Amino acid sequence: MAARTDTGTRLRFEPKRRLGRRKATNVIAIGLMGVCVLLAMVPLVSLLVYVIARGIGALSMTALTHAPAPSVDGGGGFGNAIVGTAILLAIASLVGIPWGVLTAIYLSEYAQGRLGRVVRFFSDVLTGIPTLVTGLVVYGLLVISLGSFSAIAGGVALGLIMLPIITRGSEEMLNLVPDSLREAGLALGMPKWKVILRIVLPTAAKGIVTANLLAIARASGETAPLLVTVLGSNFFTTKLLGTPIAALPLYIFQNATQPDPVKIRLAWAATLVLIAFILILSLLARLIGRGGRVSE
Repeated sequence: MAARTDTGTRLRFEPKRRLGRRKATNVIAIGLMGVCVLLAMVPLVSLLVYVIARGIGALSMTALTHAPAPSVDGGGGFGNAIVGTAILLAIASLVGIPWGVLTAIYLSEYAQGRLGRVVRFFSDVLTGIPTLVTGLVVYGLLVISLGSFSAIAGGVALGLIMLPIITRGSEEMLNLVPDSLREAGLALGMPKWKVILRIVLPTAAKGIVTANLLAIARASGETAPLLVTVLGSNFFTTKLLGTPIAALPLYIFQNATQPDPVKIRLAWAATLVLIAFILILSLLARLIGRGGRVSE
């Protein structure tokens, strides 16, 4: 009788012991993950604080609105680089966004079998190719044939960098749209292209916009492809062909290699502006994506 009582007591308390061990393991795992997150945040926050500390002192309206000037005149600013970056990103968006979204629609709605796998494979390959290679390809195709560096060449290079990011991100968003919505549209007699245009795309619109913003943020910081496609300039210009054009990444690269302390301070200020722009785009992408999840 006593043996049965002891056995019943052990069986009654064994689940509680297991539950206690699981809770302890869960707390330890969460603690370790928190430590890893903090370790990952330390270099990121340190980098951001360092850039702010070095660049905020040189940031002014003159720096934001004027073109570069000789150091004896105060160094000028990088307003021409801001304008050039805006032009390059606009061209890149016109090249990359329609092409990327249409490719994503094809992969999600039409591609079947081997062809779809091949397109996805090369999209993934393009994502991993060094951006300098993309710039060299555009240099051979456009810069040499047109006879000069230009905003068109730089915009096309950035658009090609954006293309695989937009394609794969948009495809994933389109794949999240429930098939029941497609079937409902087809059951009502709508052709497939109209189902895609009026049902699938509006449903996945927020996710597609998020992918586009992330691609623009990625392209805005590229320097290597611009070195061989737009070259850089010290003047304000809005010409798309026939002349080099300025860009923030190029301005930062060129000034950071100068022995002039004024130009180095302006390079830090331009770096701060570029990081702020990328940060704003990333936050917008997160805010839009938070409300863009599709559920059954």
